[in-house]
Amino acid sequence: MEKQRNISEFILLGLSYDQNVEIFCFVLFLFCYIALLAGNLLILVSIRCSPLFHQPMYYFLSHLSSMDICYTSSITPKLIGDLLGGTKTISYGNCMLQLFTMHFFGGTEIFILTAMAFDRYAAICKPLHYLLIMNRTRCHLLVLAAWAGGTLHSFPQLLMAIQLPFCGPNELDHYFCDIFPLLKVACTDTYITGVLVVANSGMVALVTFVVLFVSYVIILFSLRHHSAEGRRKALSTCGSHITVVVLFFGPSIFAYLRTPASFPEDKIFALFYTIVAPMFNPLIYTLRNTEMKNAMRKVLCQTLFSKEVRN
Repeated sequence: MEKQRNISEFILLGLSYDQNVEIFCFVLFLFCYIALLAGNLLILVSIRCSPLFHQPMYYFLSHLSSMDICYTSSITPKLIGDLLGGTKTISYGNCMLQLFTMHFFGGTEIFILTAMAFDRYAAICKPLHYLLIMNRTRCHLLVLAAWAGGTLHSFPQLLMAIQLPFCGPNELDHYFCDIFPLLKVACTDTYITGVLVVANSGMVALVTFVVLFVSYVIILFSLRHHSAEGRRKALSTCGSHITVVVLFFGPSIFAYLRTPASFPEDKIFALFYTIVAPMFNPLIYTLRNTEMKNAMRKVLCQTLFSKEVRN
């Protein structure tokens, strides 16, 4: 603990040393963050203000949108601010808080995606028993389990980071605080900690991805017994889910399922699972979803009508 007090803050090296590149990134990520907030908030309001909230798929989608907002907000505002500033610093306490919140919300999102896959499996493979399987109590329990899973995933990450001694370099070659960049500047042998991180983050991402992949293979295989219209609707829904899973899990597996070494591609891949995938989630889940588009259109029309009445 005495060694830790030698470091009161960390310097984040960020995405680039070129000021022009940073200005471009500032504009780009500010637009992405605003789009993410607007899209996910619109989904939340549309689901909450319509009967869709009582359908399991949209109930889980509302929680996924909440996680997208919280997860990205733990990283992106700091990144956007740093792109305009000079020295990118973060205090030790805020670094630990950022690491915890990122893994907590990210882990919870992973398990909510798993719950959504289970919901689609029940709807397509067990249609006659769907309402019985996905009753309201079970939906609540699945969301509670997702939050518990996020907690069980994030606390070990935080405990491993807190126990690291920092007594020398304090430059993190990243744009946010994560466990691998911290391992690089810790003044101790971090091999065992690195293995534990891979066992935690890497294996959680890999196992969840395999479970999701197998579940969607089973779903797609079972569609051969459905009508053409049923296959089209199911493929539209599952296609959205599969796109989200690939965008989120592909970069995550690359980032965490390996030895704790730094590669130039790390920051690029991190952008996919921290900003790009959450930003595209609203588009992916609404573009081909008629029910969702109708609910959003109704909310927008009511909002515009209310403004006209007040004026």
